[in-house]
Amino acid sequence: MAERAALEELVRLQGEHVRELKQQKASAEQIEEEVAKLLKLKAQLGPDEGKHKFVLKTPKETLTGKYGEDSKLIYDLKDQGGELLSLRYDLTVPFARYLAMNKLTNIKRYHIAKVYRRDNPAMTRGRYREFYQCDFDIAGQFDPMIPDAECLKIMCEILNSLQIGDFLVKVNDRRILDGMFAICGVPDSKFRTICSSVDKLDKVPWEEVKNEMVGEKGLAPEVADRIGDYVQQHGGVSLVEQLLQDPKLSQNKQALEGLGDLKLLFEYLTLFGIADKISFDLSLARGLDYYTGVIYEAVLLQTAAQAGEEPLGVGSVAAGGRYDGLVGMFDPKGRKVPCVGLSIGVERIFSIVEQRLEALEEKVRTTETQVLVASAQKKLLEERLKLVSELWDAGIKAELLYKKNPKLLNQLQYCEEAGIPLVAIIGEQELKDGVVKLRSVASREEVDVRREDLVKEIKRRTSPPLCIC
Repeated sequence: MAERAALEELVRLQGEHVRELKQQKASAEQIEEEVAKLLKLKAQLGPDEGKHKFVLKTPKETLTGKYGEDSKLIYDLKDQGGELLSLRYDLTVPFARYLAMNKLTNIKRYHIAKVYRRDNPAMTRGRYREFYQCDFDIAGQFDPMIPDAECLKIMCEILNSLQIGDFLVKVNDRRILDGMFAICGVPDSKFRTICSSVDKLDKVPWEEVKNEMVGEKGLAPEVADRIGDYVQQHGGVSLVEQLLQDPKLSQNKQALEGLGDLKLLFEYLTLFGIADKISFDLSLARGLDYYTGVIYEAVLLQTAAQAGEEPLGVGSVAAGGRYDGLVGMFDPKGRKVPCVGLSIGVERIFSIVEQRLEALEEKVRTTETQVLVASAQKKLLEERLKLVSELWDAGIKAELLYKKNPKLLNQLQYCEEAGIPLVAIIGEQELKDGVVKLRSVASREEVDVRREDLVKEIKRRTSPPLCIC
């Protein structure tokens, strides 16, 4: 037994050594050599069939049972070993799995990455099968509604800074929804499927939602009518106060807890100066099964097309909520880590920005290049390469056309198409005089700049104006 214990300790230490090498981004050869040593040590241990331990190390079946009716949009795969695998549906479930695997109880982070939905693409509405999400999450045990309020503050800051127009953030709480369903007479087994129907109220009228509840999901008509009396209400903290006095809803423990937290949340949102952007909306349901408390969704307020614009129908541009039970689903001992977060729909926002730029007949910049290094005559590729290298070394975002002898007109046209503001032109005379001809693409004005002063002049022209507050 003592020998086995010593061998197990060697395996543990070698495993830690391999993980450290991977974190330090050591060479593949070194990592491979150390992994081989680890496998050799494990082989000496032999099988240990009496020892069973739940270890999270592969994504096998991670996504199942987390998204409710939205699960039909997951891309299911099978690898060569027959394991059930899927493409990442969002960034929240993998984040929860990461917390459980690494036994983390407190973290604040953001993450930008691709996710995949087996959906019907609609480019004009910002709906894709492969797209980027930007998530921000706060995990940890904190006093109620403080991190939730910060997430909403961050969401408003992001949407304000992107200047995509007026928006409204709808807020609700899954506990209020569940309490409402309970007092209206919805069977427990139908809570989530009815929740999914309610979530469609931002797209279709109440009568269609009611028909789905009754006709497709088997809900009694009188129960659906009672739900309709609630879910068509929206407002601010005054609606929270009103529902706290509701004789039926206030008797439900879950709903009472949710309403109490929402009242506190509105106090913090007022202190953050964003309460005017928030609406308590009882129709907001957020169909994902992992939400446990406050939920929110940001929508644009534009209902009709502005002058010269096509109507925008991208739906929500950001959403999120509290998911206190998700980490515990992956932890072998069921330890819970309270979490709250938000997700920004990157492609949906791009759709809005692109449509508005097109309506204003403004070009969409596809590059951050500040200056194109161009030549006015042939056989100057070496000089262009020298100059672009000087600019790169000075931190200037520069580029050149990958041709030995490009025509000057083609180089200037490229700048106009790509939105590059400046052109640094060199010719035989400029090389003799020790200058570079700097051209403004917009105004077409040209000025000779001493070679040693070029970096300073480019930075002066491309730096944002100084704001004196």
